[in-house]
Amino acid sequence: MSVLVYTENWDGKFKKLSYELISYASRIGEMLGGSVTALSIGKVGDDELSKLGNYGASRVLSTGGGGTLDNQLFTDIITAAVQKTEAKVIIFSNNNTGKALASRLSVRLKAGMASGVTAVPESTDPFLVEKKVFSGKAFAKVKVLTDTVILTLAQNAFGIIETGGTASLEAFDPGTDPSHAKTIIRDVQKQTGKILLTDAEVVVSGGRGMKSGDNWQPLEELAEILGGALACSRPVSDEGWRSHDEHTGQTGKIIAPDLYMAFGISGAIQHLAGVSSSKFIVAVNSDKDAPIFEAADYGIVGDALKVLPELISEIKAAKAQ
Repeated sequence: MSVLVYTENWDGKFKKLSYELISYASRIGEMLGGSVTALSIGKVGDDELSKLGNYGASRVLSTGGGGTLDNQLFTDIITAAVQKTEAKVIIFSNNNTGKALASRLSVRLKAGMASGVTAVPESTDPFLVEKKVFSGKAFAKVKVLTDTVILTLAQNAFGIIETGGTASLEAFDPGTDPSHAKTIIRDVQKQTGKILLTDAEVVVSGGRGMKSGDNWQPLEELAEILGGALACSRPVSDEGWRSHDEHTGQTGKIIAPDLYMAFGISGAIQHLAGVSSSKFIVAVNSDKDAPIFEAADYGIVGDALKVLPELISEIKAAKAQ
């Protein structure tokens, strides 16, 4: 039974997110006794496409065009790939792109969908899979009863597994008409030199405990040392200390880095809902009863402005060894 994975690329390059999807699909393929096919839309070099074989894809379908994301056009392309491969399980990332495409495809194929899944299925007949609910406070088991199953995988929920395998590369013509695209690109402006929050493996975040937007320099230095991205709580962005683009939480960006460091953030449930999928959470807060400590793997009770310089000093010394 075939498994199809939509592998998103950024300027012709794959990221950790795509490799995790292939690794996850490979495990499901083993359970079903089938193969994994990756679908790539856009201009991606053969060397880059070949990397997908190392994580479990046995076949890669590549469309040289596709252009900028248009949900309707991309759904047409993915539908054609499903028909070509006769896939019964289709997997997307649970990011904005994946959720938009998966829901459209679910309607198109009349297929059941489970979004934000966090583990491989407990069974495939019936198809039973787990996901987080109630802002990460509980787990639900979703049963999908249709013949075709669509999943969106939560980031950092499964991990990356290298298989050492290879994939056959195949140029794929979906037979779609690009003129049907409804999106018109007038201008493209890209920010450079800054790690995107949703891609970062390390995120350094500040809250009201930083006391002022003028006190962000130590956080910026720590993020630079760790090769991470900067974030903030909603009160900080509401006060105008930092941009709303850095706001994480239920009403901001949902992230799942390997390491999330929270300085001066109390940890309201709305904030934790956006960062609870982080592999490790380190919290620094002067209030020993702050809710953030209940979610943290490591915690320091103290003034963030006093802890930060010492922490930066220790990290620099460790990296120098």
